[in-house]
Amino acid sequence: MTMDFVHKSVLLDESIDWLITDKDGIYVDCTMGGAGHSKGFAMQLSERGTLVAIDQDDDAIAAASARLQGLPCKIKIAKSNFKDFGDVLDGLGIDKIDGIFFDLGVSSYQLDTPERGFSYMHDGPLDMRMDKDSKKDAYYIVNHYKEEELAEIIYRYGEERWSKRIAQFIVKERAEKPLETTFELVNVIKKAIPRGARQDGPHPAKRTFQAIRIEVNDELNILEKVVTQAVERLKSGGRIGVITFHSLEDRIVKQTLAQLAKGCICPPQLPVCVCGRKPLVKKAGNIVPSDAEIEMNPRSRSARLRYAIKR
Repeated sequence: MTMDFVHKSVLLDESIDWLITDKDGIYVDCTMGGAGHSKGFAMQLSERGTLVAIDQDDDAIAAASARLQGLPCKIKIAKSNFKDFGDVLDGLGIDKIDGIFFDLGVSSYQLDTPERGFSYMHDGPLDMRMDKDSKKDAYYIVNHYKEEELAEIIYRYGEERWSKRIAQFIVKERAEKPLETTFELVNVIKKAIPRGARQDGPHPAKRTFQAIRIEVNDELNILEKVVTQAVERLKSGGRIGVITFHSLEDRIVKQTLAQLAKGCICPPQLPVCVCGRKPLVKKAGNIVPSDAEIEMNPRSRSARLRYAIKR
């Protein structure tokens, strides 16, 4: 499987330029994937530098382990969900770090491997688990969630205006027989969305698949907490970079960094601060892909690198 794990890293040069400020420093890539960003970071480090690379996907770890061999810096690879990066660092005896990075996208490998069940463009089992040891998969959600629950997650996580109709059609279809494959689900979604509404915009199944993937992997519930913990782990002057791909996760990262830059959480009507919270970051901002990158890799179109510096 290692040779098959191909992933075009988005905003690669911009991420390297932003994150790496000390070639002898300690850096953490919390979403290693195929090691595109990890290798780029590691190549900037000296033999005294350290890269900690984390992923929960066994295929990614196998491929990345091969790609990260022979580099000058110390490399520590760990299997873990990015939400548990703090435990990984504790286990390695690492306290403060110089930079931390998250790429929140699904890898090209996962999208293009039918048996992983992430893509509405390839037929495969309804799976969508980032961690294949996880119990909850897309099959369970599609075939066991109540109609109201399905409608809620498709609307909230997919921002899909036809969420109620899609949920209704899924429940009706699964009463005949369970939905087992991605194309079976795509066909139900296409039936649910009126023909006129399917003419414009993205693939009709895109929003629903996004919603189910987020629910399977609990992607949004952990994000705000993890970004805050990441900033707290940085040395003064250390940097955080987070690549987002859709408006829901981007909004969470943007608002979290903005709040950390502000510090105070007192109600605006209070004349003076009583919470005592100080700003933790400065220079919060974002970078989007160049036209040239979007042309070479259309999947980068919605990407955005959000960043900040620890005070």
